[in-house]
Amino acid sequence: MTSADATAPIEHRQVRFAPPEGATEVLLVRHGASAPFRPGEPFALRDGHGDPPLAPEGHEQAERVGGRLATEPIDAVYVTTLQRTHQTAAPLCARLGITPVVEPDLREVFLGEWEGGLFRARAAALDPAYVRMQADQEWGHIPGAETTAALRARTMGAVQRLHDRHPGQRVVAVVHGGVIAALLAHAADSAPFAFMGADNGSIHHLIVLGQQWILRCFNDTGHLGPFTASGQALT
Repeated sequence: MTSADATAPIEHRQVRFAPPEGATEVLLVRHGASAPFRPGEPFALRDGHGDPPLAPEGHEQAERVGGRLATEPIDAVYVTTLQRTHQTAAPLCARLGITPVVEPDLREVFLGEWEGGLFRARAAALDPAYVRMQADQEWGHIPGAETTAALRARTMGAVQRLHDRHPGQRVVAVVHGGVIAALLAHAADSAPFAFMGADNGSIHHLIVLGQQWILRCFNDTGHLGPFTASGQALT
């Protein structure tokens, strides 16, 4: 040690966040925009859930998600039972050479009598049940729908299974807007609908280690390009 070393001031620099040892990094991706609902033309159902395909802009969003995440170290890709998540994951899986795994309990909230696309029409018309749902942050106000508590319990259980399978790894889960809201509300200990409104094709970053959940990022859309006032990507 030189005299200069001995007299140098001690410095404590800021360090970049690193996940705790054994934690699982979960990149939640909301599926691309799905086909529009037209009155009198309900979506086909899969296990009781509306199952529309991606719209053309949804396929473009899927390609951009694939381009964004293709260079990341990803150990597994998960999708739900609904085709819009499979279609969104396809470009990324093709780039990575990974076969996606279905995790049924990450499917979207069950909308009861408003399945098949009817929810969109009821929301646009400000149906009283929809208004009450929003005010109380309770999905169960929709006739026959899953409750907010049931959605959170189901999806949390699914993420815990991902953590059990992938300690110390990073996984992508292509899911749905209601699922993202439920999981991030748990991570942030927030109101149930605090994270509603995730954009199609957006990315959200969770760190999970047992009962410790850390929210690192919400609604990353940098890969999608600029948006119009209506929320659609310009390009």
